[in-house]
Amino acid sequence: MDFNSEEFIRLRDFLDSEAERINNIGFIANDPVQFPRRFEQLQDIELVAFLSATIAWGNRKMICNNCEKMLAMMEGDPLGYVMDEAYEQLPDGLNIHRTFFARNFKYMLRGFRAIFEKYGSLHDFAAHFDVGSDDAPSWRLVELMQQQFSEANGGLADSRCLPGKLADTALKRINMALRWLVRNDGIVDMGVWTCIKPSRLFIPLDVHVGDTARALGLVTRRANDRRTVMELTGILRQMRPGDPVIYDFALFGIGIGDKYLAPSLKNV
Repeated sequence: MDFNSEEFIRLRDFLDSEAERINNIGFIANDPVQFPRRFEQLQDIELVAFLSATIAWGNRKMICNNCEKMLAMMEGDPLGYVMDEAYEQLPDGLNIHRTFFARNFKYMLRGFRAIFEKYGSLHDFAAHFDVGSDDAPSWRLVELMQQQFSEANGGLADSRCLPGKLADTALKRINMALRWLVRNDGIVDMGVWTCIKPSRLFIPLDVHVGDTARALGLVTRRANDRRTVMELTGILRQMRPGDPVIYDFALFGIGIGDKYLAPSLKNV
């Protein structure tokens, strides 16, 4: 792709306008970002962000309903619930969201409790290991979290909670949670983390974002995997080096708003 071409500049300008249109407070009410935004304490925000992102697949209304269910289970005090180990009273088979059950929920909370006990917050955990300096911060963070979660759960892994196969996975849900925590424009995203710069974030690649990106000619690979995330984010960094994942709003919004809109833009 020629980053100096009229076509690229026209596409960048279009995505800029779409991102500005969609990145507004009205977006919050129907998106799982609303749940961590309800809290002020850093650890509460982190817990709810990662838990909400973990079950963010499928129907958005169902996702939000089930995020409400999780918050109700934690009785409005996520950190207290975790540190008191109240989750251990839940029956393993309790369904929370689709194929995510209480046994998976408990697995995650044991891991978070271990991190909070040792490091104080997930942010300080990431800062301790200098995750923000890694070429792929989200993948490095998951690698480190996997170690902590496994130790807290008797050496077991749970791919429902943290994806395996880090060489291949797009880490869509983790990249989305990090967008919420790191981006700091004061609109939708919260910007409560400073250990990773917005410029080092990667696009949360789901079906909608991938389809729109291909329709616009930003990428050609069919797989929604790590390699495609790297390629797409690299192009978006040419458009806005300091904040490439702002275009998540544009690509996702176009994808869910009118799936037939994007292909016509090739001729704009």
